[in-house]
Amino acid sequence: MKILNRYLNLELAIPIFWIMVGLIGIFTFFDFIQEMNDLGKGTYNLLGVFSYIVLSIPGHVYEIVPIAVLIGSMYAMGQLSENSEFTVIRASGLSIKRIAFILSFTGLFFTLLTFAVGDLVTPITEKKAQEIKITAKDAIVTQEFKSGLWIKDSNSFINVEHVLPDSSLSDIHIYEFDKTFHLRTITNAKKGSFKNSEWKLDDINQTIFDQEKISTNSLKTANWKSLIKPEMMNVLLVSPEKMSSMSLVHFIKYLKNNKQKVTRYEVALWEKLVYPLASIAMVLFAIPFGFFQERSGGKNVKIFLGILIGIFYQIMNSSFRYIGLLNDWQPLSCAVIPTLIFFLIGLMMIYKTEHQ
Repeated sequence: MKILNRYLNLELAIPIFWIMVGLIGIFTFFDFIQEMNDLGKGTYNLLGVFSYIVLSIPGHVYEIVPIAVLIGSMYAMGQLSENSEFTVIRASGLSIKRIAFILSFTGLFFTLLTFAVGDLVTPITEKKAQEIKITAKDAIVTQEFKSGLWIKDSNSFINVEHVLPDSSLSDIHIYEFDKTFHLRTITNAKKGSFKNSEWKLDDINQTIFDQEKISTNSLKTANWKSLIKPEMMNVLLVSPEKMSSMSLVHFIKYLKNNKQKVTRYEVALWEKLVYPLASIAMVLFAIPFGFFQERSGGKNVKIFLGILIGIFYQIMNSSFRYIGLLNDWQPLSCAVIPTLIFFLIGLMMIYKTEHQ
């Protein structure tokens, strides 16, 4: 029995692995084409492009594993059915439920792989990739200091201690110099948000240095015109979907303490926990296709169906996320429903196939 278990899981895992390699190759090629448009901007050379592409691979792995598992499983089911191996296995007394249980260990392996890559590797590599790209294209932005982000804007130097994922700022310090680089003003603001092509600062304390005296000023709100745009800082950040689960937990806590909306980040957190389970759901979904009546070109048809269903799953996953955000659905339901649907359909088809 151990030999059979190992054989079935290996027959399932190998096609999944090669499908993953193929999909990663396709995504990498498209990344290369896209990055060529930025080649030569600033110091963004071929080495920078290749570094960015390589560091983006873990993010693609996280995204495509469930699709690769589905397509690879459909192919493996078609192969085993075409060679009449399922017929022999069932004749030896193994039920479809038992086969599903055995193959679910491959799904579990890819579930753990997805979680490890998405939670431990992608947040680090994605941030590094964006830092490499923005530093090469616009060298005035850096985030290598413990004091936060430093930006040069004309004759001003801006220190932002915290850049939030929605591109708003907190704890902003603006040091404005004259043409001879004598300090003119120091402006400290608690918060900043970008609206109508300018920054709106809140809770401002300003120190003005005159030749004869130093004066202070306090404002509740003020507008700040700057060449700096949110996109310049946004690329230094990892999107909520690619943040680690612990980072999301801490950021959600921060937002709640400041009475801010947390729905998007709660959805991202639940997706981080639920999305890897899609690999098990995809294996269970694919198994019944190995017992359907085989026709001419059946294996190729199963691969094609796997691609279509995989695309449909990703569309459904994204749709539930955005519709849920627009309608303030429970974050857990936005993350769970697409995977749960595939899981239940898979179980239902296994049950019906077993009792035919």
